[in-house]
Amino acid sequence: FCGVLNGLTTRDELAAYPHRYIFDNLIPITSTTHRTMRIIDDQLMNSVVEQAKQSPRLRMNYNFHQSLEDKCHRFLNAMEPGTQVAVHHHITKDETVVVLRGKIKVLIYNDQGEVTESVIIDPKAGRFGVDIPKNTWHTVECLESGTVVFEVKEGPFVTHEVDGILEVKK
Repeated sequence: FCGVLNGLTTRDELAAYPHRYIFDNLIPITSTTHRTMRIIDDQLMNSVVEQAKQSPRLRMNYNFHQSLEDKCHRFLNAMEPGTQVAVHHHITKDETVVVLRGKIKVLIYNDQGEVTESVIIDPKAGRFGVDIPKNTWHTVECLESGTVVFEVKEGPFVTHEVDGILEVKK
């Protein structure tokens, strides 16, 4: 690493500074309760979008929470058309999704795998996001390249096990 961050110029000085660093954006993240404000701007979103375009999954998260064990998960999720998000639910967690850029379709399913609700979220059309109640089967389809959403849900992270994924009717 070579560069200047908060006036620090050497590896030793960086090691002495009480922060972890995201080196690609040079944004400090503390491991204590004091944290440096992070700005959600075009530069950050463009960086995450480029990573999503290069990812085999066609999506990429940028986490604001410190750990997968944190009680509140806040993150950007950049996605491209064609990304596959399994129909899933969070048994004990509500989930809020706000579109910052682009357009998505949110689908809600019943226990039989049938679509019961569908809505297109597009800030240009005055629809900005959704709040999905806990234990609700749902998925998201990306409708526009360069889409970035801000998601919030309770932590800690729990992988979707067999009972957390719904087989949908075609």
